[in-house]
Amino acid sequence: MSERSLIIKVTAGKDDPERCNQAFTVAATAVASGVPVSLWLTGESAWFGLPGRAEDFSLPHAAPLADLLAGVLAAGSVTVCTQCAARRNIAPDDLISGIRIAGAATFVAEIMAEGAQDSPHSANPPYSPAHAEHRTLRSHWPPCE
Repeated sequence: MSERSLIIKVTAGKDDPERCNQAFTVAATAVASGVPVSLWLTGESAWFGLPGRAEDFSLPHAAPLADLLAGVLAAGSVTVCTQCAARRNIAPDDLISGIRIAGAATFVAEIMAEGAQDSPHSANPPYSPAHAEHRTLRSHWPPCE
């Protein structure tokens, strides 16, 4: 049996701090538990790939985003979406060391890899049983609404 990994796609940033922080918290917790994690920063969360941006984020009763990001970077991978970076004029040299820019083809390869896993609470469309383990956790997990 192959090792299971967790792919988390964050779609919210400072515009929706609770959803954003939940995704970073799950990613950092998974990394701390020894789970291979790939954290994707898309939409407004792409800004957190830049130095100092995570330090500027705060949410009451939540771990500092900069600490959560550092934890993921220490043992996992962090990727900024190509199109999201382009729309914000973010270049690879602008990013925190260790963060990359990659696009949809890389994301699809990661989520389709053997052992890729999401949360059962993900709002992704249902897949066939053969693909049930190839979904991705999005920043709206867990559902709070």
